[in-house]
Amino acid sequence: MVEETRMSIPADVPELITHYIGGQHVPSLGGQTFGALEPATNAEYTRVAAGQAADVDRAVAAASDAFRDSGWADMRNRARAQVLNRIADGIEARGEQIARWECFDTGLPISQVEQQAKRAAENYRFFADLIVVQTEEAYRVADVQINYVVRKPKGVAGLITPWNTPFMLESWKLAPALASGCTVVLKPAEWSPLSVSVLPEIFAEAGVPAGVFNIVHGIGEQAGDALVRHPDVPVISFTGETTTGQIIMRNAADGLKGLSMELGGKSPNIIFGDADLDAALDSAIFGVFSLNGERCTAGSRVLVHREIYDEFVTRLGERAARFRVGPPGEAATELGCLIHPEHFDKVLGHVEKAKAEGARLVTGGKRPEHLPEGNFLEPTVFADVRPEHALFREEVFGPVVAVTPFEDEDEAVRLANDTKYGLAAYVWTNDLKRGMRVANRVESGMLWLNSHNIRDLRTPFGGVKASGVGHEGGTRSIDFYTDQRIVHAWIADGGLPRFGGVQ
Repeated sequence: MVEETRMSIPADVPELITHYIGGQHVPSLGGQTFGALEPATNAEYTRVAAGQAADVDRAVAAASDAFRDSGWADMRNRARAQVLNRIADGIEARGEQIARWECFDTGLPISQVEQQAKRAAENYRFFADLIVVQTEEAYRVADVQINYVVRKPKGVAGLITPWNTPFMLESWKLAPALASGCTVVLKPAEWSPLSVSVLPEIFAEAGVPAGVFNIVHGIGEQAGDALVRHPDVPVISFTGETTTGQIIMRNAADGLKGLSMELGGKSPNIIFGDADLDAALDSAIFGVFSLNGERCTAGSRVLVHREIYDEFVTRLGERAARFRVGPPGEAATELGCLIHPEHFDKVLGHVEKAKAEGARLVTGGKRPEHLPEGNFLEPTVFADVRPEHALFREEVFGPVVAVTPFEDEDEAVRLANDTKYGLAAYVWTNDLKRGMRVANRVESGMLWLNSHNIRDLRTPFGGVKASGVGHEGGTRSIDFYTDQRIVHAWIADGGLPRFGGVQ
């Protein structure tokens, strides 16, 4: 039976998604637009303003004026925190709309995006709390000198966000930037432009002054590049592919810009023979198949001890084969559709290459027969994947998992580190000493022991090697968006060194 995959366009979706600059919804100065696609059918559902360098200039000018004149940068932390909490209230009040739009625009299952508004609101509340209790160090030298740190917002922050769970990930950057007193220009991903459209009304209602928050939509090579190169934008926060991050780093070099970049990953999930196998299996499935596999921290390389390898592969394949793949708007759907036909073709290319290189296909690897249109792919499990296979090394960013056996702890660590990436890692064992040994040896910015991706917002988020530059999260985010200036105050009478004119 062929299922109907087309989702009706929500009645509240705008016919044209515009920029938001200086408190006004505006089209591109040159009138350029691009089409936004519904991934369940790849039908165009609206047009989006395609920002060019002139539009970025206009947005940066508005943000610069607001930084200088609106009072936002000089506002007391408590007052800014109150605004952030009102933003959180507005997001929670529109939670149902945000979930509908995110599901429609990205192809993520509705059951998995229903919590996105709550998670985003929590990010605003967290940084509202953090900025109120933020400390500034002071150091006393006996009774002669006081040295104290003054934090100042850096100015206009350029924020470039990805297309996977866009609304929540935008809040990771917007909340600390605004809490720090910066003004912002946000360049959302062109493949997921819809849900951010609720923010201008929310921000205005919350009391954010005009020009403090600006949106420029557009293609990365045009709008994103213009934002990175702009001389009046001192800091850039970017989440996306490693190759794009390399381009941003080169283009930001002339301006000596501050950069925070969370980039690609090929994260290992190491499962030892003594692990709680049911829990490890649940975690492996969550780590690579939730959010359609389109997650930076996906545990897409599952490394399994040889003594449980065959059983694990069998059970993983059986679970994956039972997944409910279907229209993203249906409550029962566990795996929706990939976001864009270009990305769908890329993921299928990885599947075909893995077959050609000799990896063993356990299940999946093709479009479900009942979903003939759109970007649907069955959950795909490959076993006997070797380090020389591309699937072991290249980020897929889709519902495709590579399973590889190991003989002992040393081999597990060697396989885990045999990649240019180092974003996340997962270790499953009931031997706490071994778990902590392996955690210390694995080259990753973040590691979960006997858990999957559950974060404490106070902790650093970011990777090592090709997975990122810098860390955000908690106080590190505030550090990134502020300059720390030291004042040395001499309070003694005399005692300073003197040269010349000594009697």
